[in-house]
Amino acid sequence: MNAAPALFAYAAVVGTLAPGVMVRCRWPQRSPSLAIGVWFTLAVTFSLSLSLAALNLGDPDAHLHGLVYSCRAALGLGPSADGALARAGVAFSVVLVVAHLVGFTFHAVRAHAARSGHREVLDKVGRRSADLDATVVEHAVPAAYCLPGRQPRIVLSTGAVDLLSGAELGAVVEHERAHVLGRHHLVLSVSHALTWAFPGLPLARQVRGQVPLLLEMAADDRALRRFPRTTVATAMFTMASGEAPQGALAAGGQTVLVRLKRVLGPARAAHPVLRCCVGASAVVAPLLPVLLVCPAGLG
Repeated sequence: MNAAPALFAYAAVVGTLAPGVMVRCRWPQRSPSLAIGVWFTLAVTFSLSLSLAALNLGDPDAHLHGLVYSCRAALGLGPSADGALARAGVAFSVVLVVAHLVGFTFHAVRAHAARSGHREVLDKVGRRSADLDATVVEHAVPAAYCLPGRQPRIVLSTGAVDLLSGAELGAVVEHERAHVLGRHHLVLSVSHALTWAFPGLPLARQVRGQVPLLLEMAADDRALRRFPRTTVATAMFTMASGEAPQGALAAGGQTVLVRLKRVLGPARAAHPVLRCCVGASAVVAPLLPVLLVCPAGLG
């Protein structure tokens, strides 16, 4: 029995139908960190399903050791139903992995270069504020952003310092600190890797659109643990017009309206049972392609 058709079908469901279901659900906004994990689980599941399907086309009798069988066939070291298909399957899997790595590296390196250049500018025009634990720059528009990485830096404009109260500034700094501590710049680079490999795939488009918003919501949640909702909401509203340079993560921007509605709405976290079910499903999803391959060795 060849598992390739079932694997291709599973990949099609994960890559085209599952994203629509996720976007229509309400629980991701209540548990943004869990939702980010689910989006990446879907991406891994999709790529794994495609790779296993390609390998099984070349070796229909492969089971859990399909990778070894197909590679041996591609190198001419073992029997195979079709040597050319085996080589094509291995080549496809290698290209898929390389595409993900190139996409991640390209975005990470480009963002790092932009942040490095901006740090040099900040060293010249910014002033360090020990009280705020941030760098302050002269700019009338209220803005706040962070430059993550090995030398993280939180940046505030004088407009933000003048307009916000002490508690509101604290909430903004806490939001940016969440981006730094959570290594959110690396999470964004991972999301771009899928888009690089499959630019027209619905799953890739939704990952690239949803993950940045969920990261901002996760940072908002960290601020909400230390400051009242009204304080966080007021700070977000004031910072709404602020933008960040390339490679940085900002408290303001185009997502503020959605996040404001969330912060000012009823404080409802996702039910523990729902979180457990979603977490279990996220664990099982990548295992299903492997389970689909198992019967291939028994047919």
